[in-house]
Amino acid sequence: MANDQDNFKRPFPALTPPQRLYFDVFGYVVIENAISENLTNRILSSLHCLKNEFLDTEVPLNATIRGSKITQFEPNKIQFTHVLETDPAILEYVSHPRLVGMVEEIVGDTVRLEESEATINSRDRSENHKIQPQYGFHLGVRPDMGTYTENGLLHSNFVKTLTNLTPLGPDDGGTVVIAGSHKMKCPQDDIIKCAYEDTSLIHQITAPAGSTLLFTEALIHATGQRRSDGERAIIIAGYTPSHFQAWTGNQASDNFVSQVPKSLRPLISGSDGWHRQYRFRNLRDPVEQWGK
Repeated sequence: MANDQDNFKRPFPALTPPQRLYFDVFGYVVIENAISENLTNRILSSLHCLKNEFLDTEVPLNATIRGSKITQFEPNKIQFTHVLETDPAILEYVSHPRLVGMVEEIVGDTVRLEESEATINSRDRSENHKIQPQYGFHLGVRPDMGTYTENGLLHSNFVKTLTNLTPLGPDDGGTVVIAGSHKMKCPQDDIIKCAYEDTSLIHQITAPAGSTLLFTEALIHATGQRRSDGERAIIIAGYTPSHFQAWTGNQASDNFVSQVPKSLRPLISGSDGWHRQYRFRNLRDPVEQWGK
């Protein structure tokens, strides 16, 4: 299989001090051009091929293609789950040393792949773009239950990398987040109501293609509203400490695991289990340079 990373070395620290501070303050940080143009294009092409394969089936919502299924199927949106086994470019993405290094810095431990998803969506012409959009805000873990502090810095046991495969301008429907909500223990509905009353609290991601949104699942977030023509395509990888379980339906098949390089098998399968390798930085520690 492609992506023969027998020496799976990840940078630590993987974030610059300002990037790390930004993450702690807001619960997310955007790393522009985090992956190469070549990898970005290969992933995008693979997702278009996957979409076409599903559309060619009799009932796309009932189909399974190389372990992947459709979780949302609408005229303007198709969402795939467990895309890991659909194309070698996806494995290359979820095991990208720089991205995994950033995740492990936030988790504070070695990690396993918890889920792999992708979405292709376009403008919903039934929406009234003249009024304040109502987003599907949600989170994956609650503060304190899913976060902790070491060396004065925030860490999380559920972290995602969301990479936009198409450019995201202000009208292109980039992910929206309620900045700083990863620290708030108030009822989620109250936080969301406050954000709608003062929309400066809602940050929308804009970035060149190949950029990565790194965030904790304690951060309240949602898909943005696309107001432009064309499409938005993203790929998402979720990571947890290695002793956690994969999301339902996202466990890699034994056959797939047997084909990936041995150095990547703990990441893909969670085989390290409770073999922990804690590692914590200080804020001013310099980033370890990583060559693409």
